Amino acid sequence: MAEAKIDIVGQNELPTVVRLYKDVFTPARDEAFFQRRLLGRHNPLVLLAFVDEQPVGFMVGLELKPNVFFEWLYGVLPTHRRAGIASQLMDAANAWANDHHYEYSRMECHTRNRPMLHMAIARGYDIIGIRWDNDRQSNLVIFEKELTIVA
Repeated sequence: MAEAKIDIVGQNELPTVVRLYKDVFTPARDEAFFQRRLLGRHNPLVLLAFVDEQPVGFMVGLELKPNVFFEWLYGVLPTHRRAGIASQLMDAANAWANDHHYEYSRMECHTRNRPMLHMAIARGYDIIGIRWDNDRQSNLVIFEKELTIVA
């Protein structure tokens, strides 16, 4: 397991997220794609994972509603997968959401992304629904996890 350094960064680091995204997903997206998604959103969160000072993964999230944090997008470079980096990003996102008094963390995953489906279930997320993604022409599984709020 790689021990990644997970940093909370500002939206000024979106160019780094865009570079990572291009190496993880197709089609590539530009910075404006991320800026539009975060525009006017409460509590946007951008995390970067570093190994040996090099960015190897990211997570972008935002408030879905006052008690639910939405983990919108995860990505880990193919060369660094299966090393626990996505799990570390997920733990950091959940800790941040818990610290900001969210009761639930929600995420969606395409049905063909088996490793992410398995990871969500293994990390305590429940399946709460399914929806059709017109952009990718496939189903998304909707996951939610109750966070432990410490008063």
